[in-house]
Amino acid sequence: MTKSKTPQWQKNLRALWFGNFATGAGASMSLPFLPLFISEMGNFPKWQLTLYSGLAFASVFLSQAIVSPLWGSLADRTGRKPMLLRAAIGMTISATLTGLAPNVWMLIAIRFIQGTFSGYINNAYALVASEVPTNQSGRAMGTLTTGNVGGQLVGPIIGGYLSGLFGFRLPFYIFGFMMFLASLSTWFFVKEDFKPIKKAAKTGIKDAFSGIKHKRVVTAMIISSMLIMAATMSINPLISLFVKELMHNHGNIAFVSGVIAALPGIATLMTAPRLGRLGDHIGPEKILLAGLIASALVYFPMFFSTTVLLLGILRFLIGIANAALLPITQTVMTLEAPARSVSRIFSYNQSFQAIGAVIGPMLASLVAGALDYRYVFLMTTILVLINLVVVVIAYRKDGVKLKGS
Repeated sequence: MTKSKTPQWQKNLRALWFGNFATGAGASMSLPFLPLFISEMGNFPKWQLTLYSGLAFASVFLSQAIVSPLWGSLADRTGRKPMLLRAAIGMTISATLTGLAPNVWMLIAIRFIQGTFSGYINNAYALVASEVPTNQSGRAMGTLTTGNVGGQLVGPIIGGYLSGLFGFRLPFYIFGFMMFLASLSTWFFVKEDFKPIKKAAKTGIKDAFSGIKHKRVVTAMIISSMLIMAATMSINPLISLFVKELMHNHGNIAFVSGVIAALPGIATLMTAPRLGRLGDHIGPEKILLAGLIASALVYFPMFFSTTVLLLGILRFLIGIANAALLPITQTVMTLEAPARSVSRIFSYNQSFQAIGAVIGPMLASLVAGALDYRYVFLMTTILVLINLVVVVIAYRKDGVKLKGS
């Protein structure tokens, strides 16, 4: 009796929450330690280690940026569930193979291939967005975000602990196993009432945007997603190296790096649903602007970090700001995009996120190689300020009030 009264979109939300958790936990269990893993593959100087770390981190997002529009167009014809299964099974195989990589170039190549199978989280957003009642979209997106963020919270801590005991390959195997579980969860528990677009229907960018009233705002959200990812991901491939520098190469660097990497997740997990509900009441644009301003105010002092403790405190604060960024951009697109093209809008968004995830780490690698790790935070502050300008201009040009509803 009780089960029959539960709307299917809520059942999907629970299953996809687990899939997002598995994706976030599995990826974050290994990514913060990529530089340390690479350093075991050869005796590389600092500039070379920094470059290889950036390439290994960014390669998966580069291929993701290329293929996401293709997967998004296919999702509008076949449904989101097949795309979720494609992503989960693909990452099951590729994550396991990454752990078997014999050298740095094979590692980079496998991660590039892995990117072609990515897209679980964005397809989860698109599926829920197409079914959730409008007045609960902010809450649903915030809840779905806690799955990914919750995984990012526990992943680095567990990965750091296991890496210290058993080496850096084990987390990749665990990642593969978790995505296998996500595949099973998606197959058995996600049901989609999907109406495909006819094969003759247009599927281009102009058609995807044709039913959107505030096109500049949606475009700004996509650009904003790119800049948010560039800022957020910029330090990620270098965090363990920066922690190693702050700890003067003493102590359990892998475990401490895992904790530092997880701290933003703790804050985001605590605040994302609350900010989502607040956005439902006062307007998501107000939350987004506050998040961007807060990000700039927190990233800048990171430049002056001289201890792991100070870095950890600032990382926790940036997690609060992050809760007001990507989930809110997803909410705005959910409210603006028509159902027939929501998968394509989200796939374009994913492509731009992936581009940001390429630009951020590569810029950070260049800045860190030429100057020092801490200068990456100055670069990140500039990216956030550019993002703020883009959002404000888009809302003003589209005539949307910034004071919320």
